[in-house]
Amino acid sequence: MSKNTVAVTDSSFEQDVVNADVPVVVDFWAEWCGPCRMIGPALEELASEYGENVKIAKVNVDENPGIASALGIRGIPALFIFKEGKIVSTRAGAAPKAALKSWIDESV
Repeated sequence: MSKNTVAVTDSSFEQDVVNADVPVVVDFWAEWCGPCRMIGPALEELASEYGENVKIAKVNVDENPGIASALGIRGIPALFIFKEGKIVSTRAGAAPKAALKSWIDESV
């Protein structure tokens, strides 16, 4: 995790994501997941580029299975965009930085 992304837990999800005052991209991931590690650096760069306008949050599904289960996540990486507390878009699997940026721009 860098200073640009926030680690979110089952207990902090509502405060950090649902009640956020900016759109939040949530990356559900795990240490052992190769595709998750592939998109990690791109998400870090995007977090830096978006600054205060979009929050990038990461939820480790091994350490925080509650919210992943509640959202019906069966595979990772799973990306969700929350805006005003509601899911506005989802995406599964790895993608290049440009595709992730385009998806975020279309959704927020």
